Amino acid sequence: MPELPEVETVRAGLQQWVAGRTVAAVEVLHPRAIRREAGGAVGFAERIVGRTVLSAQRRGKYLWLPLDSGDVVVAHLGMSGQLLVQAADSEDEKHLRIRWDFTDGGRQLRFVDQRTFGGMFVDALVPYELALSSEVPETLQHIAPDPLEEVFSETAFAAAVRARTTGIKRALLDQSLISGVGNIYADESLWRAKLHYARPTETLTKPAIGQLLGHIRDVMAEALKQGGTSFDSLYVDVNGSSGYFDRSLNAYGQEGLPCPRCDTPIRRDPFMNRSSYSCPHCQPRPRRAHW
Repeated sequence: MPELPEVETVRAGLQQWVAGRTVAAVEVLHPRAIRREAGGAVGFAERIVGRTVLSAQRRGKYLWLPLDSGDVVVAHLGMSGQLLVQAADSEDEKHLRIRWDFTDGGRQLRFVDQRTFGGMFVDALVPYELALSSEVPETLQHIAPDPLEEVFSETAFAAAVRARTTGIKRALLDQSLISGVGNIYADESLWRAKLHYARPTETLTKPAIGQLLGHIRDVMAEALKQGGTSFDSLYVDVNGSSGYFDRSLNAYGQEGLPCPRCDTPIRRDPFMNRSSYSCPHCQPRPRRAHW
């Protein structure tokens, strides 16, 4: 699933190519792509057509497009979703689910999703309780700020983490604590912090959590510069280009390869129906662990 750097790369592309344009038509080609829209395909189109897209916003792994009506169109990429900006005369993608045309006759916005786990729906903006100047879609109120947002509170995050009884990686993947961090960037940040993924959260000091947050921000900033991480053709920007941060990974997906820090082979462990990658020497298993 795309994580913060991949979603932010898409958001920046939408800001460049879609913001400021007025929607002329919306075509829904698969009902699952709008399964969260109460009005179905007709209601979805009626709330968007004739409206101007004001900007492209993001929190964690979610995107939304504010409209001049006051509504927002929320998009979640799921496992394989893509938001592409394509020439109107270009061939339809095999898994094209939703198509937007604009009054200027320029490039279309297309939602492509092979597995159809993602989708779009129209929502309302509501004030975010932790920041009077910030608004989020109503259905995303439970999503915590991501570590690159101004409203993100290191103090609140550290307190919440220390109050949990779980492993640190599980805490990083909890989108109600911190959004945008997934399997890839959790493993990379924990490698940089020399923390094992099963380290009990209640044993971490506030300085250790602050140091880990610094590594999370550094990893994501570096990934953003490289367009995110693309292991296959599913993770692309709005122009269909892949990111190349996978070439800079130190732990994730590096099983058996030497740790860049100590040359010990990277280890892979099963984790929450996925995998965790770590260095047995730099990130030793804690005596007491939360798996």
